[in-house]
Amino acid sequence: MKCVITIELGTNGIRVFAFDLQGRVIASMKGFYPTFHAEPDHSEQDPEQIFITTLYVLKNLLNEHIHPKKLKVYCICFSAAMHSLLAVDKNGNPLGNAITWSDNRAKQEALDLRASALGKKLYAATGTPIHPMSPLLKIAWIRSRDAERFKLTSKFLSIKSYIIHQLTGEYLMDYSIASATGLLNIHTVTWEADALKYAGITSAKLPGLAPVLATAGKLKKAYQQSLGLAADTKVLIGSSDGCLATLGDGVKEGNATITIEDSGAVRVMGPTVLQDDQMRFFNYLLTEGCYVSGGPTNNGGNIFDWFARQFGEFSNPFDIEHSMQQLIEEAAKVPAGSDGLLFLPYLLGERAPIWNANARGAYFGLHIKHERRHVVRATIEGILYEIYSIGRSLAEQRNIKSLSVNGSFGTLPFCTQMIADMFNRPVRLRQQSHSVSYGAWLLSATEMGLYPSLDVAARTVELPDVYKPDKKRHAVYADYFGIFEKLSHKLFDEFEAIGKLQQKHAVMEMPVKQKIKL
Repeated sequence: MKCVITIELGTNGIRVFAFDLQGRVIASMKGFYPTFHAEPDHSEQDPEQIFITTLYVLKNLLNEHIHPKKLKVYCICFSAAMHSLLAVDKNGNPLGNAITWSDNRAKQEALDLRASALGKKLYAATGTPIHPMSPLLKIAWIRSRDAERFKLTSKFLSIKSYIIHQLTGEYLMDYSIASATGLLNIHTVTWEADALKYAGITSAKLPGLAPVLATAGKLKKAYQQSLGLAADTKVLIGSSDGCLATLGDGVKEGNATITIEDSGAVRVMGPTVLQDDQMRFFNYLLTEGCYVSGGPTNNGGNIFDWFARQFGEFSNPFDIEHSMQQLIEEAAKVPAGSDGLLFLPYLLGERAPIWNANARGAYFGLHIKHERRHVVRATIEGILYEIYSIGRSLAEQRNIKSLSVNGSFGTLPFCTQMIADMFNRPVRLRQQSHSVSYGAWLLSATEMGLYPSLDVAARTVELPDVYKPDKKRHAVYADYFGIFEKLSHKLFDEFEAIGKLQQKHAVMEMPVKQKIKL
């Protein structure tokens, strides 16, 4: 019997799923890796650690669940977080760590480009908002601030391109990951000449472009042997986590998909791009003529994870999930609105809808009667107010009648009900499997010929679990959201000022570093 393996290269870890040919989960496993914040605005990961973790989790799943059942792996399909950037030398060796989507070091470059005519032209061509998340801006930063690395770079890759190159020897990037770089013209599906010129590179410095259904070569013999896989096992290049999460939740007219994992996003799928003079929305390409559009937030489940690690109680220092559950139980005892306490969740700056890399977190409205449980609920509400603010902006462009929710944080029942109440819309979700991985399964099944197209595959998705909104709680959230939204914009000057002070004092206190040869 054949099966499909999906590998999701997430922000803080890897998820590997095995599906049978009916789309049922056979088994799944996780592995984790850290993100390093060595300097203000820097977010990096070790590409070798990600690759080793990928191999370790994949091999364990195969040895424990696939090989003992004599299952044949038809293909391995990849998905990954967007906006990562890794410079490699002529031998394919990493030149330092990979820079992640949450890295804000290129914020000055982003401010300058966003205010220019070229910035508006690039947004229209690439569909990628002008923000430090964009690999376009990351490359520009390396060129101007790290000339030695820029000179030694043979290729600029995404982390998925690097992992696939390690496994197959091929340098490839799928359309959806490429359309999130700020370097791809999403209308012609070619590297955009003006973007390349701005970055100071040619297309030879980038991987080859490939559709999401493409085969990314064959596994190297060493990995065929160590993983116990046949030579004809296909490696599908796959797509981005955002596009596959939307695909995995199906296509329904008037529906928007919310993902809240470490980061978060609100998305719609359709045949046309969203036009926006304020450059607030992304338009990423799944396949030619099919766009996944919406707005992303830097601050999702990672913020509640931060809160739990700082202020939760641990019987076991590694049992973060148990600590989170205790905090949620506390928050459930507090009425909607947290008795007037608001939380701005911008611990990692922010993308949509305010697009402010200098944004910072803050609690507002604290008074003497507030207890820890109020702070917990306000923290969760703040994360979801930000999701709601993206949805309100998106509703200016599309009529949103219902929502689907995915991601480990978003699908917590407490959070899912809160989303339904804030949006005043019914929310659907699946309990059986992860939407990104199911989207990768749909993509794999389409490549196998089980579905004639991705559109047909997506329309087979059913999400029976529905959360209905409570109108009274919606009214409370609507009142407090007005203050949340005003604070997010009124504090722009203060966000910038405190960011400059942080940078100033960090530089003053920074120890002298020895020059490291790349």
